[in-house]
Amino acid sequence: MVSGLNRKRVPISLGLLLVGLFLWIQHTDNHRITGVRDRLEYLAYDLRLNASLPEQPRPSNDILIVDIDERSLQQEGRWPWPRARLADLVTQLQQAGAAVIAFDMVLSEAETNVAGELLARLPEELSTPALTTYLKHEAQANDGDTRLAERLASGDSVLGLVLHNQDSPASGTLPAPLFQIDTAAQPLLVTALPTYTANREQLQRAANFAGFLTALPDSDGVIRRAPLLLRHGDDLYPALALEAARLYLLSNQPRLQTTTLGESTAIEGIDLGGGHLIPTDAAGRVLVPYIGPSGSFTNLSAANVLRGEFTKTDAANRIVLIGTSALALADLKATPVQSVYPGVEVHASLLAGILAGRFPHEPTWAPGASFLIMLVLGVALAVLLPLLSEMWMLAVATLSLTGLISGNTWLWSQADLMLVLTTPVLLILSLTVLNLGYGFLFEARSRRQLKSMFGEYVPPALVDEMSRRGEHYDFSGESRELTVLFADIRNFTTLSENLSASELKALLNRFFTPMTRIIFDQRGTIDKYVGDMIMAFWGAPVQDNNHAALAITAALKMQRAVQTLQAEFKREGLPDINIGIGINSGIMNVGDMGSEYRRAYTVIGDAVNLASRLEGLTKYYDVHLVVGPRTRELAPDFVYKQLDRVRVKGKHEAVEVFAPLCRFDEQTDALRDELQLHAQALEKFWSRDWVEAEKMFLALQSANPHTHLYQLYLERIRSLRERVLTEDWDGVYERREK
Repeated sequence: MVSGLNRKRVPISLGLLLVGLFLWIQHTDNHRITGVRDRLEYLAYDLRLNASLPEQPRPSNDILIVDIDERSLQQEGRWPWPRARLADLVTQLQQAGAAVIAFDMVLSEAETNVAGELLARLPEELSTPALTTYLKHEAQANDGDTRLAERLASGDSVLGLVLHNQDSPASGTLPAPLFQIDTAAQPLLVTALPTYTANREQLQRAANFAGFLTALPDSDGVIRRAPLLLRHGDDLYPALALEAARLYLLSNQPRLQTTTLGESTAIEGIDLGGGHLIPTDAAGRVLVPYIGPSGSFTNLSAANVLRGEFTKTDAANRIVLIGTSALALADLKATPVQSVYPGVEVHASLLAGILAGRFPHEPTWAPGASFLIMLVLGVALAVLLPLLSEMWMLAVATLSLTGLISGNTWLWSQADLMLVLTTPVLLILSLTVLNLGYGFLFEARSRRQLKSMFGEYVPPALVDEMSRRGEHYDFSGESRELTVLFADIRNFTTLSENLSASELKALLNRFFTPMTRIIFDQRGTIDKYVGDMIMAFWGAPVQDNNHAALAITAALKMQRAVQTLQAEFKREGLPDINIGIGINSGIMNVGDMGSEYRRAYTVIGDAVNLASRLEGLTKYYDVHLVVGPRTRELAPDFVYKQLDRVRVKGKHEAVEVFAPLCRFDEQTDALRDELQLHAQALEKFWSRDWVEAEKMFLALQSANPHTHLYQLYLERIRSLRERVLTEDWDGVYERREK
């Protein structure tokens, strides 16, 4: 693992730098960064919100919207309506049993009274007691503000006001604030606005309650959050929805829950009592809990209400919001659920969330949680991804993305918690792209280096495997157990005498091509071609514990390929060819060897020399393949015929040599019987029981007249009978030739 980390230190370092960059992006105040970051988060928020909305919204049973819609304007006249008409609207709703009536409008100016103005401007020469009395009576009878004030005073009503920072003087009368706080001693993170537009004093005194209508959309102009509290001086004023809900819930002593963040005080929630705790962000804002598109709340046309053409129970014991959806009145907002959305339904959505006690919210600890998630997940992926293959890299990245998005969605839907989503998602994607790109650009260079180093020796598929493993390969020498193969064409000198140089070259090419393909298919490494000889080995540069079995499989396939070539050469009138193959396994030195003028990736050692001697024995025993004892031990899935105990030239110790015949599952009953009798004959031979040995070898020769091995042993028996053997004779055959 440590070596893997060392080899991947560049992509790991780049990944960790990327994690640091994204952590900075998430928490920086740089306006250029925050603009892009927030836009992406807004997009994720909108997608998540709309995906969670029900197909059939369930409107709150506690809320009714009286809509000054296009039909109302057509029937009742253009806006603004006379205050007397608003008084009639309030009268109808109060008589129907409305609990709280909230106005999504500001009544900041006095209504024009025609009779009063005539009275004020009446010339003295035209003034008479009768006319003056009449105008005073008409002025009082048509005083809409007075009539509306009387209706507002007779029930719980909430007027709207606007807090803003426009360069204009304040107008109207502010109500009593919901909270008062010493901002010098306790700096609040609540948004402060310096001026206001409020209602006429007469109306505000009558209603007694008011809530602001101020909207603070996100940077893209969409209303996702809404402030429940805004500050003007040392006073905190409630939103229209909050004040209406407070009256409806009979909350006379709401409490502010705060916490300290550095040198400032952050709001955590507003407690209305009775279990109605509204969680907010540090600035006293909430995410608007939209329940669906426009029309998701119970709605009555103001024209129907004025005419009494509605069911009284629709308003009974409800909070009634009076607002407008008419295009001409310009109270339409951009929201995540709909680009043109009545502002009164934004207040209705806030009211529904307050009354139901469910708000998706971003708690004060959310930035810290997001930082920790990105740090842990980012560092883990930065270290892990470079160690994986492309497929596993994609699988781990997909699993991480799925887990992150699923967890974020679960917190949203089940716990009403909102955590940052887009920055962690982009971090995972960036880390994945970084490592895939690094693998493509830099690992491709590694592949080219490996191909240039080993392409002449090993098959392309093995070079690809070497590059995928991510291990370090070079030409440095090392000792390890390998299997080496020597394959030589029999009687090549005689064969070449009958061919021209070009014919011989063509024949060798036709021979080497299928032999090399077979060796490559069995994951072998070509060492060299020398004349008519091929030398190959298994187990390097890629370590493979199955090297002996692969070498024998290659040798058996090479024999079958030679049979195919024999048939082709015979049809073409070319000389017949046969090969002998020697295979041995053992400890060898492998690496780049040679001089400063020419070097080669090769193997050397006693085990290699023995393999060459074993190839030479194929002629003596008239077999195509001879292997040493260690090869037989490492590849037990093959059927072997023991050939002899032999001491080859240059070796002091005798070795047992074998001829692999086939795999165990390919063995026939006849072959099994032959090998059993052959093994018994060898035991009799080595124990000097010449009579029984001769009898068995004669039987074997009779059944297999083309097997030269049995004739060899019969000749040895006849020779040994005539000799006086020493006590230490062990049956070893001395091979003096190479």
